[in-house]
Amino acid sequence: MAELLNEHGDSGELSAADVERRLRFVDFTSDDLARIEAVKSEVLDHVDELVAVFFDHLKRFDEARGLLGNPALLDEARRLKREHLVAMVQGKYDPHYAAERFRLGALYNRAQLDVSIFLGAFHALMASIGDRIRQRFQSNAATAVAHYASFQKIVFFDAAIIFDGVVANREQTIRRQQEAIRELSTPILQLRERLLILPIIGLLDSYRAKQLADNLLQGIRAHRAKVVVMDVTGVATVDSKVANHLIQTAEAARLMGAVMIVTGLSVEVAQSLVTLGVDLSRLNTMGDLQGGIEQAERILGPGRGKDRHDHLIQ
Repeated sequence: MAELLNEHGDSGELSAADVERRLRFVDFTSDDLARIEAVKSEVLDHVDELVAVFFDHLKRFDEARGLLGNPALLDEARRLKREHLVAMVQGKYDPHYAAERFRLGALYNRAQLDVSIFLGAFHALMASIGDRIRQRFQSNAATAVAHYASFQKIVFFDAAIIFDGVVANREQTIRRQQEAIRELSTPILQLRERLLILPIIGLLDSYRAKQLADNLLQGIRAHRAKVVVMDVTGVATVDSKVANHLIQTAEAARLMGAVMIVTGLSVEVAQSLVTLGVDLSRLNTMGDLQGGIEQAERILGPGRGKDRHDHLIQ
């Protein structure tokens, strides 16, 4: 999927070279282009009937209700499918053409239309076009087969891009969900004025460590925090890269006027970090969360207003 994302990015754009390469994949030639030109009227003169074939096939399945039951999405899908059929027989297969097919795939994904259901409807649509081509050349079966074979090459070209759109849009959705889960799993809590607590549970890898550092620094600014207690009791392992991220986060917090206290380092984690040569002396650490909060209260001093250290930090 990495190659597809490199080709499409978020917008699904293919370069002219990418389009040409994909046309070569289906062995599309100038002879195929001429054959499609010869049968284009079989599509253009019946385009609304052909669109109906596609959506009538979908109506047979409950799995298509995400599209059929959403009037706005259904109207857009009908419009894009009609434009798709018209564009298929124009003979201009360029990056814009590919981008429109990619949009169809993204729309099918938004409607939660399973790829197998889409392929079934697409097959019914192409079978209807094939019937019209056979009727056009009913006196010469070989010619009919050749013209339909040329049309099928564009069908496969299109289906691959539409499928790319479904997959890329789905992966983008998964990434957004993963980011939301990470944010939910690292909540920044304000215990009192100028005091934040950041409880961390689960796997703490380099990516998540960087993300929580960004969120924490934003939280320090937003809440004008002077002390942050980061509790890692729920973290089973911390490697040297993650530990260095924590140290850098503590340094960045200090530059923003806040003290960071790390609590809950297990004996196993502490020993492994010492073995790895991580200098924990640069971190303010306490054995447990309660001890960290007590240390934070001593730093802030009594009261909920400005703490007694404001003049030292500002």
